Amino acid sequence: MTDILAALLMIGGTFLMLVAAVGLLRFPDLYTRMHAVTKAGTLGVGLMLISAAVAFGDLSVTARALAALLFVFLTAPVSAHMIGRAGYLGDVALWEQTAFDDWDTGYDELRREGEELSTEAGGWARDDSGSSSSTP
Repeated sequence: MTDILAALLMIGGTFLMLVAAVGLLRFPDLYTRMHAVTKAGTLGVGLMLISAAVAFGDLSVTARALAALLFVFLTAPVSAHMIGRAGYLGDVALWEQTAFDDWDTGYDELRREGEELSTEAGGWARDDSGSSSSTP
């Protein structure tokens, strides 16, 4: 019975990983691709790790699988958020059929504040042309 459950979990995880790969190839922009890969990929890896824990049935394997699952569930959304934010701040274009830009209303002010802090700290600043320049 556990073999059947492990196989079903592995098949489900594999299917979700396939959905993530197809989403990466089919979706039109960075943000929708990132969404597909993060959601489906995280759940796919989660099902595969649970499948390994069920298949082996050993406490040490289960503990390692749960630790890896916790790590993936904590880091994947954070990394996707950081990639999306970097893309938005780097002016990566939204898909032309995007209905609403949630960050459009107040994010430019946050960007200016960040550039001012970076300039004050002696870091890199971006001019209006989009190129980076070092400030002494």
